[in-house]
Amino acid sequence: MPVAEDGLPEVVDHVAVARLYGEPLFALPQDLYIPPDALEVFLEAFQGPLDLLLYLIRKQNFNILDIPMADVTGQYLEYVEQIRRTNLELAAEYLLMAAMLIEIKSRMLLPPKRSEEGKEAEDPRAELVRRLLEYERIKLAAARLDELPLLGRDFLRVQVTIEQSLQPRFPDVSLSELQEAWADVLKRARLTQHHRISREELSVREHMSQILRRLQGQRFLEFHDMFEPQRGPQVLVVTFIAMLELARERLLELTQAEAYAPIYVRLAYQPA
Repeated sequence: MPVAEDGLPEVVDHVAVARLYGEPLFALPQDLYIPPDALEVFLEAFQGPLDLLLYLIRKQNFNILDIPMADVTGQYLEYVEQIRRTNLELAAEYLLMAAMLIEIKSRMLLPPKRSEEGKEAEDPRAELVRRLLEYERIKLAAARLDELPLLGRDFLRVQVTIEQSLQPRFPDVSLSELQEAWADVLKRARLTQHHRISREELSVREHMSQILRRLQGQRFLEFHDMFEPQRGPQVLVVTFIAMLELARERLLELTQAEAYAPIYVRLAYQPA
């Protein structure tokens, strides 16, 4: 076949073994370096000695209740010898099973001994068969569970965002603004006060109830309208303390539309 200057055949009449950057290769490069472990077959695909043993039995259609120990033990030891060369930690648990298989095999070569009651001795393979059957049931159950739909793998949870009407949130009243409003109420009270000498017992709880009754059915009232300057400073102080107590118990809201705007008072709940 005629060869071009770049080393490739002028007429391509067979399939390229590979492509490098889109160009066909019809022979492997002579200086190609292949790491020693590049073509290594990973033999750790089994979940453990029982998994390997069950695989050898099912692969050759052996009766699990009548295991041919010679064949199974020979195949098992070949596998263990392969993994022993590369992974000593993995081979340890497999060697333990290999010792058990060899023991069972040797016991089967000996003539069976009868017990003192005259009963026949138990089959040396009985314990191994029981463990294999139990492991197979667990493995099949795990496979069935894995076939069930799994969130994140087989389906995703639907999430729908619903826009709800937001309640307008008014800015909170600062302590300094509340002090200024209270000072303005006292200033108005001094302009209309009268000198009276009387004894009057004032109850904060009673004024709290009066404030709640007054705000029922009202959207809001201005802060100054909650006071009665003509009743004197004592009543004003008790009314103010009652309002603070209601606000602390979250029964009353003090709010304003914007900074330095008039302060309004309203109920913090909707009466039944």
